[in-house]
Formats: sequence, C-alpha cells, structure tokens
Amino acid sequence: MRDTRESRLLLVLLIAVAFALITVDIRGGEDSPVDGARQGAAAVFGPIENGVSSAVDPVGNAVSAIRDSGERHDRLAELEKENAALKARLGSDDRNSSRLKQLDKMLKIAGEGQYGIKGAQVIAIGAAQGFSWTITVDVGANDGIQRDMTVLNGDGLVGRVTTVGPDTATVLLANDPDFTVGTRMEAGDELGFASGQGDRPLRVELLNGKAEVKKGDRLVTFGSQADKPFVPGVPVGVVSRVDPSGGDLTRTLYVTPYVSFSKLDIVGIVVQVPKKDPRDTVLPAKPRPTPTPTVTVTVTPSANAPVDGEIQQEQ
Repeated sequence: MRDTRESRLLLVLLIAVAFALITVDIRGGEDSPVDGARQGAAAVFGPIENGVSSAVDPVGNAVSAIRDSGERHDRLAELEKENAALKARLGSDDRNSSRLKQLDKMLKIAGEGQYGIKGAQVIAIGAAQGFSWTITVDVGANDGIQRDMTVLNGDGLVGRVTTVGPDTATVLLANDPDFTVGTRMEAGDELGFASGQGDRPLRVELLNGKAEVKKGDRLVTFGSQADKPFVPGVPVGVVSRVDPSGGDLTRTLYVTPYVSFSKLDIVGIVVQVPKKDPRDTVLPAKPRPTPTPTVTVTVTPSANAPVDGEIQQEQ
C-alpha cells in the first residue's frame, strides 16, 4: 500500500476503533461484549503459543539448570578438594608424628648401644627369595649396606640383611622359621639360640638345661664373630613361658619379641659396630610393680556394748 492520504486516514480510523474496543472491554468487565471474540482468538492462537512455549522453555530451563548446576558443581568440587587436602594434611601429620616417635626411639637405642646406623624405610613386605617373613627397605649398596648386617628399630631386633641391590635391600625378620640368633639372658651369662616361629613367640634353647629362668626375664643378642650378622646387646624379647627342665641338656624358653613385625615402618641398619659390648644397657627400664592397696577395717563399738569387766543385766 502506497503512503497516500486515504491510507493515513484508514490507519487513524483503525487506531481509533482499537482504542474504543479496549475502552468498552475494560468498562464491561466480565460482561464485556468483546469477550467472545477474545476467547475465539485464544482458541485459535493458544495452541500455537503453547507450542512455541514448549519449544522455547525447555531450552531456557536447561540453560538455567546447566548454569546453576555448574555453579553448584564448582562449589562442590571446591569443597571436596578442600576436604581431601585437609584429610591428607591431617593424615600426613599423624604419620609424620608417628615416624618422629619411631626415629627418636631408634636413635636412643643407637646412642645407648653406640651403634652407627643407617636409617631406612620399609617399602615392601612379603615373600622374597623363598623367605616367608621378609621386608624390603629403601637403602642398598649405594648407601653402604652389605649382606649380614644387623637391623633394628626403636623396640629391638628386627632381623638381618640377606640380599643387597643398588638401592634396596631384603631383610630376613627375626620371626622367620629360618632365622636364628645367639642370645644372652639379662644380668647373667646363660646363652642360647633363638629361632623364629612366625606369628608365635620365639623359641629359645638355652645351653644350660639347669638354668634358673622365670617368666618376665629378658634377653639380648649375644653377638657374632666380627659382629656379623649380629652385634651384641640388641634387645630381643621377654620370656613368656619356660618348659620344665626334665633333665635335658638344654632348656626351652618361649620369648615374646619386643618388635611387632607386622607394624614395621622406620628401621635402622647397623653400619658401624660398637667398640665394646653394651651388655644390658640398651634394654628398656623395667616397669615398676603396681603396689597392692591395703585395706584397714576399724570396728567402732556401739553405745550399748558392755565395757570390759562389766556384765549387762537384764531389765
């Protein structure tokens, strides 16, 4: 349609009619004369609007959901990362604290026995070269480690080195059935040989079948010729049972080792032997016996009780 005077007049007329209809609709309220026309228009255009809405709204909702989900996911991931870092830090602190305690105890034993040690960490445990009870440590020939060196920790005798690689070494534990070490009783000269029995106490055969031994007595390593594979004075364990003598040439003891072989972490390999036998100086202090409480009962005589020398008369 060209922009002519007649078209402009028609446009003005249509606008005027539209305003008039709006005014009539508003004033008519629910009884508006154009209500039927409006409902008809809704019936025609409603399905189209719903279709467009169903096509558009899911996209909008999805975008909103993705945005919100992304924000929640980022926050959740951040919290999980912070939680994991906290747990790792706490776990690391606990582990470091435990290792410091182990190291302190081991250095104390090394100082008291005058052993020169090379600290090592257990990196594997299990069968190696046919041995049932072994550990692998993270030091080897490059660190000056040699075969048949004594291995200890802060509690006592751990075992001896059996195989050495450039950067690792295998240690045969003292509870292995193939393990044997010479022992000496505390505060005495009774000698014997201790053998491993897996997860059971060590079995010790004393050379003197008539030796006076009792439960609670303690043993240390006797030492080997040229201090290999064992240096003297390393705590071995505590006697838990003594078999009857029976007139045999030897006497059998069962000894609970100081070392817990299933909880090994930090160990020390003796690379420098002591100048003299430390004897019993490396043994821990004996626990003090718990005093037995004494109970005293005091009887208080009643007011009606007869006094000595008097006879109570019946009323």
